[in-house]
Amino acid sequence: MNDLNLKQFGAVPITFNVLESILKDYSAPKDKIAAMEKDGSLIRLKKGLYVVSPQLTGLPLSNELIANHLYGISYVSLETALFFYGLIPEKVYAIRSMTMKRAKTFDTPCGKFEYIAAPENYFPIGIKQISDNNLTYLIASPEKAICDMLFATSRLRLQSVKAMRQYLQEDLRIDMSIVKNWDIDLVKEILAAGHKKTEITQLMKVIENEK
Repeated sequence: MNDLNLKQFGAVPITFNVLESILKDYSAPKDKIAAMEKDGSLIRLKKGLYVVSPQLTGLPLSNELIANHLYGISYVSLETALFFYGLIPEKVYAIRSMTMKRAKTFDTPCGKFEYIAAPENYFPIGIKQISDNNLTYLIASPEKAICDMLFATSRLRLQSVKAMRQYLQEDLRIDMSIVKNWDIDLVKEILAAGHKKTEITQLMKVIENEK
């Protein structure tokens, strides 16, 4: 396989089976894949999943796309999504996602990827499909990312509008002038799923007060 063959995949993660199928003319495809990993042409994300080195493709890797492929079904959320939208100032140390599978963490050459388990009825609400540099991935809407923070943060008890406002403004450091633009109907749909009802009710009240 020459460099041009690898470049065709761009920044999209590739499974071992795909690589093996296009290396079928080699007597030992598995050894060839191991050699490409060793010379840096391929980056191994986990057993059976790779991405082509950006030094070879000339394209930046997308951690959001990698997160979707690394453990699915999942969508990028929590602090990672909030930083993506410019809602929080600090870049996060790990790429965090929600999944319908059990919680899991991967340490890869591309960084740390964390997955939080979400209930089946709650999971699909408020997911956006983003296209960026010809890559498409799933990420929480700003409203869902906030609700995911409320859902995933243990021992978080926000039982008043004042407490919720303080959490948004002081703990997450969100510019409250942005809150008025959030989709309150989406938050109502999330509330109807029946998880963290007290906190999400207070979030709705904060949004209503800002409009």
